[in-house]
Amino acid sequence: MILTDIWAWLTDPLNWQGPDGIGMQVVRHLAYSFAALAMACVVAVPLGLWIGHTGKGSVAVVNAASALRAIPSLGLLLLGWLLLARWLPGDLAFVLPSLVVLAVLAVPPVLSGVYSGIAEVDPAARDAAKGMGMTSWQVLRQVEIPVAMPLILSGLRSGLLQIIATATIAAYVSLGGLGRFLIDGLAFRDYVMMAGGAILVAGLALVMELLFTLLERLVVSPGLREREVS
Repeated sequence: MILTDIWAWLTDPLNWQGPDGIGMQVVRHLAYSFAALAMACVVAVPLGLWIGHTGKGSVAVVNAASALRAIPSLGLLLLGWLLLARWLPGDLAFVLPSLVVLAVLAVPPVLSGVYSGIAEVDPAARDAAKGMGMTSWQVLRQVEIPVAMPLILSGLRSGLLQIIATATIAAYVSLGGLGRFLIDGLAFRDYVMMAGGAILVAGLALVMELLFTLLERLVVSPGLREREVS
């Protein structure tokens, strides 16, 4: 049965060994994913904080970011590779364009989470903080960001899951990671490898979802968690 073959492939120690084994491909997939998320955060987090705090340019910027969701991932990946690869040496010609594209795709959920979280802070909390003599920066850091943390983490989680799923197609331009099992399996008509790779990607996404849930319990105030549940 196909399920038996998939299980045998996943549990075969030989498939976990070497530089192209499952273990190293998981590490590469995570490294690319977190690197791309960090690149997206460099742009999306400060912009989301500024828009949510000041209310300036919210419609234009958020709509522009949302428009990025409609861009075909594979098409953007190939375009980025064609535009950047010729100017970069060695493996960087494959890695950097892929990371840039993955970061671009993660910007909308991260930006939306940060902006929405800050914008939805109760105005009374802001007024109370200002009445206590807090500066605008102190209000943002000590009041708005802690209150907005559940939505901020939600945006980061959505961005990371988007990257993990999309990073599989980056194997088309010779990037490593779990996508290699899908692409190589298709090339060799090894459908057990393809199915095993898909299961690994889904499992990795579920593990990241669980870790973000645990992270939220650590950094979000219990009162805010109870309000989110209610």
